[in-house]
Amino acid sequence: MPNTILIIDDEAAIREALSGILADEGFTPLVAASAEEGLQLLDEKDVNLILLDIWMPGMDGLEALKLIKQRFDLPVIVISGHGTIETAVQATRSGAYDFIEKPLSYDKIILSINKGIQLSRLERENRLLRESGPTKIYITGNSPPITRLREQIERVAPTDAWVLIRGGHGTGKELVAQTIHRHSLRSKHPMIAVNCAAIPEELIESELFGHVKGSFTGATENKKGKFDQANGSTLFLDEIGDMSLKSQAKVLRILQEQKFERVGGVRTIEVDVRVLAATNKNIEEEIDRGNFRADLFYRLNVVPIMVPDLVDRREDIPPLIEDFLNQFGKKGIGRKQFADEALQLLQRHSWPGNVRELRNLIERLVIMSPGDRIGVNDVALFLGNAPLLPLPVHPGAGGYHLLSSFKAARRQFEMDYLTAKLLENDGNVTKTAELIGMERSHLHKKVKALGITVK
Repeated sequence: MPNTILIIDDEAAIREALSGILADEGFTPLVAASAEEGLQLLDEKDVNLILLDIWMPGMDGLEALKLIKQRFDLPVIVISGHGTIETAVQATRSGAYDFIEKPLSYDKIILSINKGIQLSRLERENRLLRESGPTKIYITGNSPPITRLREQIERVAPTDAWVLIRGGHGTGKELVAQTIHRHSLRSKHPMIAVNCAAIPEELIESELFGHVKGSFTGATENKKGKFDQANGSTLFLDEIGDMSLKSQAKVLRILQEQKFERVGGVRTIEVDVRVLAATNKNIEEEIDRGNFRADLFYRLNVVPIMVPDLVDRREDIPPLIEDFLNQFGKKGIGRKQFADEALQLLQRHSWPGNVRELRNLIERLVIMSPGDRIGVNDVALFLGNAPLLPLPVHPGAGGYHLLSSFKAARRQFEMDYLTAKLLENDGNVTKTAELIGMERSHLHKKVKALGITVK
């Protein structure tokens, strides 16, 4: 969409000449004969840059410049036929991007406009990147479920298809969305994320579509919504299943038409947005309960992607831990080594909180465990009495790499064998020792050393 340039100048000849040149260069010109008229247009229109005269009847340009910088995040080029060094310095200190004297050099004006718009866009993108937090955008692991997930991402990312990402809490749905965006044709712009569960229903319209000044109590200035910010890029609607039915109806209309009006506004805004959505809920069940619109589900579910639970990809736990340790080291938290037995015990946990739970536990272990090496007893202390699963081993792949030594394989066999026998005897150590022909005290020590817990 062409950039809109607002010309604020009391000289009609200047307004007319600049409008014609800007139109020839592919811009959309807007004109105002006074600062007051220009401020009113800024409340009503989307503007990318302002050309502002200094000497005008009523409010002068310097006063208008201060108000513009307070209320609008826009680059301003000051133009004046009475330019002095003092005036130029004052305009620059008040936030002007550039100062150009009359008579105007139109080549210089166009060059300054292009640079101003480019700088404004870069500043906006950098701000959005900072607000979005860490930018880790690769998926760790080589398990079959993660390999399939990466293959799906590789196929869908270069297209403009909409994607519904499903998976449990903490599985990494936003990371999948970031990866899709990074490998898309829209990756030069930042992905805009919205947590639908965190926005109150009464504010969802303002957050998504923006609002105009005075449209409701507290709307002291114009605000662009997430759809505006994502124009030409990707909009990520996280936890879409938690959006109210009223909000769903409004979002559906926008998604279908790619057009909307800001809250309190009358102008229709068109956008070009690719939508990625995510949910941890069973949407089909939510539709049956009347909590989710079927038409919205079908609109979003163009390409469905399921992110696996960590319990289904436990062989990825060691490389995930290595990844976390590298991140913690950069944050100054520290770095420690994990014993093979400690890694094996971590692989036997069911991880109901998925990768997020694993990350939190590793950070806790690194901070709270004494020494530079984390052993099986350190891990057992934090896992408590959670039931244990067999270690993941994939036949035909040479077995899991932690079982590459005879010692590790023997230890794993002992853990699996004794766990199974204890389960057969309801955790009774005395009865189990008699059954397998082992001294009770020896079995008790072995169970403790292996970190076996049976409920």
